[in-house]
Amino acid sequence: MSSDYAANDVPAVSINDDDALRMVMQLMAIPGRSGQEAAVAQFIRAQLERGRAPAGSILSDAAHRRTPLRGQVGNLVLKLHGTRRGPRRMLSAHMDTVPICEGCQPVLRGRRLVSAVGGTGLGADDRAGAAVLLATALELLKGKREYPPVTFLWTVQEEGGLHGARNVRLGMLGRPHCTFNFDGGSPEKITIGATGAYRLSIEIRGVASHAGNTPEQGVSAVAIAGLAVADLVHNGWHGRIRRGRREGTSNIGVIEGGAATNVVVDRVLIRAEARSHDPVFRRRIVAAIEDAFRRASSAICSVDGERGQVQFDGQLDYEAYRLSPGEPCVKTAAAAVRAVGGEPELAISNGGLDANWLTARGIPTVSLGCGQRNIHTVKEELDVADFHRARRIALQLAMGS
Repeated sequence: MSSDYAANDVPAVSINDDDALRMVMQLMAIPGRSGQEAAVAQFIRAQLERGRAPAGSILSDAAHRRTPLRGQVGNLVLKLHGTRRGPRRMLSAHMDTVPICEGCQPVLRGRRLVSAVGGTGLGADDRAGAAVLLATALELLKGKREYPPVTFLWTVQEEGGLHGARNVRLGMLGRPHCTFNFDGGSPEKITIGATGAYRLSIEIRGVASHAGNTPEQGVSAVAIAGLAVADLVHNGWHGRIRRGRREGTSNIGVIEGGAATNVVVDRVLIRAEARSHDPVFRRRIVAAIEDAFRRASSAICSVDGERGQVQFDGQLDYEAYRLSPGEPCVKTAAAAVRAVGGEPELAISNGGLDANWLTARGIPTVSLGCGQRNIHTVKEELDVADFHRARRIALQLAMGS
């Protein structure tokens, strides 16, 4: 579906349940993995313009020029002055999806949306959140409700490492007092904290040789990688990690190397990650990973005494955070959930959220779900009732009531 068709096919300022459902389905059908969100941003901007957003209220930044992916567009913002005084608040959601969602054709089955195309995810993470913000903004633009100053932020490149939130231009947000981020899960679940993650690249250099004639003259980078991974698994430093009261996770996610079976592989590139809510323990996990690869590289040598080498390059993707239950944004979110008949549940996430970087940059942020289930898989679905409940919670939050 082209973005032009999608933008023109939705009635302007449509916010009733049927129109909101059509809107989220159209958003999910637009391809837009991390770094390729231009068509999604165009759809949202077109709807805001048709909803008569005030001149100068729709803004964007150049965050995509400061990210590893060098994407198509930056973050998109709608900044409204409000109809009454009060601290500015912000609602946020991300526009990108994971690659498995490209080619999705959402279809309604019972009270759930699923992808009609086999092998594709739905993309409700986080097009449902993007639709919740858009429907809320269009409701306010009708001019029939009182509300304080409010900012709507649609971020880019969340799935690739929270790069949109990390690089958002704070000056265009209007200094919000707190933020309510709409992402995956139940709308009653209020996520007040999330883990931190470190991303690691490991380059293994071996010695090439003919695998049939002179394998003993080579040093296999694949063998070094295999020994290191086995070491991590055997000693409990891969997957779920527990050491006393401390917990974390690690994963070897990508292994690349080799081009032919008759060559002893001389180069392997590995990408891994370590996560923990405890920054000190996360660094310990990273150290354990590096130590395992160093041991493996020293354990293998050629007949000539040559050994492989390992080189590490890493960066902090996002730091862990945890808000107090008494934080104003936590209490406000809980009140909004109760206002629509729900019972709020405080939660801590083992995945990263835009809230990690927004909070780290001085904007306390809680996250709420929109009814997404089984995200990042071909079994992803969107609970329609939860989606509409999330819309009503978002309206409560935007109105400051």
